[in-house]
Amino acid sequence: MQTRHGPIARKGRGALSNVAGRFERFTREDFDDGWSEPPPSIDPNGDSRDDPNGDPNGDLGQDASEPPRLHTTLTPDTSRSVISWNRSPDLPFDRSINPYRGCEHGCIYCYARPSHAWLGLSPGIDFESRLVYKPDAASKLRAELAKPAYRCAPIALGTNTDPYQPVERELGITRSILEVLAECGHPLTIVTKSSGVERDMDLLAEMAKAKRCMVALSITTLDRSLARRMEPRASSPHRRMETVRRLSDAGIPVGVFAAPMIPFINDAELEEILEQGRAAGAIGASYTMLRLPLEIADLFREWLAEHYPDRAQRVMERVRDSRGGKDYDSTFFDRMRGSGPVAELLARRFKLAVKRLGFPGFPVLDRLGFVPPRPDEDQLSLF
Repeated sequence: MQTRHGPIARKGRGALSNVAGRFERFTREDFDDGWSEPPPSIDPNGDSRDDPNGDPNGDLGQDASEPPRLHTTLTPDTSRSVISWNRSPDLPFDRSINPYRGCEHGCIYCYARPSHAWLGLSPGIDFESRLVYKPDAASKLRAELAKPAYRCAPIALGTNTDPYQPVERELGITRSILEVLAECGHPLTIVTKSSGVERDMDLLAEMAKAKRCMVALSITTLDRSLARRMEPRASSPHRRMETVRRLSDAGIPVGVFAAPMIPFINDAELEEILEQGRAAGAIGASYTMLRLPLEIADLFREWLAEHYPDRAQRVMERVRDSRGGKDYDSTFFDRMRGSGPVAELLARRFKLAVKRLGFPGFPVLDRLGFVPPRPDEDQLSLF
């Protein structure tokens, strides 16, 4: 049973409520009967976990008029395998690794939110505050890559949740995965909203020399104020553009993903995002339209009502115009970029901008240099 909190805007959090997961039979709902005490004032410098980026966007100071601040919790994941496989025809990869389930970045539009319902947790506030991590991801990856039947193809990091979300600075799970992939010459791709990827430029630069990696920075908006509301714990837009430049200068193939595009919120910025990304050294580009599967639709409506009440109805009408009259259409290919006149216009704008700016495109990654890793030294051999 989950406890549903009424919609409340909290500093540093994207979702306004703990919307019940679709598998829950019962929920409890908090309400104020008029007898509650105002929450105590909390020292904003008292808990470094609540400003893990050291970024101005993470200034989570709180006064007595605000709801109690949420603290992030971590739970180990005991899954037997670390590689996830898919057969989706509209994805450019068939395997991926997500070191974390849930994401501190708190992006209100994140299509991964519904996956938290499988854990008995809410896709709302729980998704960004109750994280699950894979402490032995590197050793499990090593074992899977060492199997005789394994066939090499690029592994995608960051397909569901961000591999460089703030907690990675403490746990270093993504770094340990990169070390295994670099050791055995395995190609990989990374998508992130965090400047934290710069920590691993030493490994990525070496892999790039052998055409075994590429990185994409997801940049949704250039408006700092909008970013604070929409993706409160991600690196600021300016900082992400700087990361594009630094990766490019290090010889690492890097691109920009203008995703998602939201009508009447950030869709007017598409060309400017691509222009600044290309100027910073990006060689590849992509975009997606807003996706609202399952519980995300209600969470996004709450967010619109809080931050953009003047245009909330227009936004949702335009979303449905590009989704066959529904909040979301899960049809392959259409789910990424929509359908109908609105989606077609956005697609034309993107195509023209990419051509005008001269994006050369990402290189084909090498998979022939893969050498299966040796098993961990503490693993006994039968022979």
